[in-house]
Amino acid sequence: MRHQSAARNEAALPIWSASRQLARVPCLNPNRLVGPGGRVVFIAPHPGDEILACGGLLQMFSTLGHPLQLISLTDGSAIYPGSQRWSEQRLSVVCPQETAEALRRLGLELHSLKWIRGGFRHGVLEQQADAICQYLRRYLRHDDVVFTTWREDGDSDHDAVGRATAMACAGSGARLIELPVWAWFRPLRDEHLIPWHRARKIRLNTWGVARKQHALHALHSQLQGDPENGIPPVLKPNLIEQARQPFEMVFI
Repeated sequence: MRHQSAARNEAALPIWSASRQLARVPCLNPNRLVGPGGRVVFIAPHPGDEILACGGLLQMFSTLGHPLQLISLTDGSAIYPGSQRWSEQRLSVVCPQETAEALRRLGLELHSLKWIRGGFRHGVLEQQADAICQYLRRYLRHDDVVFTTWREDGDSDHDAVGRATAMACAGSGARLIELPVWAWFRPLRDEHLIPWHRARKIRLNTWGVARKQHALHALHSQLQGDPENGIPPVLKPNLIEQARQPFEMVFI
């Protein structure tokens, strides 16, 4: 019985906190991802996803002087369906404002960052995949390096954006780099579903981790939820804890 209990507890642990495979992922210098002067494009399903997925990389590429383009496909308005406190109308204004503050906390100069908002409907991106692909083709160049959510991340919007971005990159010749977000929270028994052969770690220094944490705490609406109506926050404590890792992981 003790062995069965231990097995259940291990299975309940999230991949990020217990995977032996994760410990063996090799590190990669960011210069191997993007060449000198290369443009970096971050495609976020919702405002704030770019902070969570790769806030450290955003800092790094900005410091290295790479031109940055950020595309937020939705306005983040449907993170709390049915909430009176956080109506879609309110969130459509608040979420982009919070993301702008988070980017500022990362040290990015907003006047030099090209930020495009797509206006797609939050929560139903899988129904808009072809339109998203065509939309992205308008902005991608053949020499871009494009970062977005992994197409098997486990969230329907994240998965849809990953697939649409992959198609857009294939059509434009841009290089695609995928990022896990919700996949980190799958139980340890699912670690075999992660493409470890494609995984690489980009090391962050202490300052980089601290800035990412500071930026995440600018996303007030995602941290608060709607407790009066029993709606928990999007950014739960375990997600904030996971973001303290001293690296970003990418799938190349």
